Amino acid sequence: MSVTEPEVPLDDDESVKRAQHGDLEAYELLVARHTASAYRTAVLLGAGSDAEDVVQEAFVKGYRKLARYRGESSFRSWLLAIVANETRNLHRSRTRRDGLVLRAAAADPDPAIEGDSAVGAVLAAERRTMLVEALRRLPAKDREVIVCRYFLDLNEDETVTMLGWPRGTVKSRTSRALAKLRAMLDLQEVRHG
Repeated sequence: MSVTEPEVPLDDDESVKRAQHGDLEAYELLVARHTASAYRTAVLLGAGSDAEDVVQEAFVKGYRKLARYRGESSFRSWLLAIVANETRNLHRSRTRRDGLVLRAAAADPDPAIEGDSAVGAVLAAERRTMLVEALRRLPAKDREVIVCRYFLDLNEDETVTMLGWPRGTVKSRTSRALAKLRAMLDLQEVRHG
């Protein structure tokens, strides 16, 4: 009776190396591992109903550019930068600007709400709606940095990589965008009582 070693899943670095040498299964593993965050990124950055197309195009471009990936940042942040660029391309190609939708934020129920607390659920839904409305009104670059840092929970380095901005710009824009968002939310709260 021989004992076989349990199969250890490949980490991103190993999967990338294998994919760069033509291992299609390794790239498929990367796709499977990062599809959810890529989709969430596309939706939160305003791709709306085109999010699946954006993600698919980002994975295709990622595969084509895989030889250029040097590992200076995580594969995830490198890929999400491609998703962000594809989403920007989508916005440029759209003829209407009112297609910015942040459904993911609105569709994610608040886990802090107790089971049958109807009042709590209504208040949470109102707060979520107010947040989504305020995010929609932010300028695109402010919205992008807020989405990266707080909705996608990217750290500063990953945000720098994803957005392609200098670190100082990420820091200052995050601070200014949060201030704008707080002001909008405070104003909405005053209007709604």
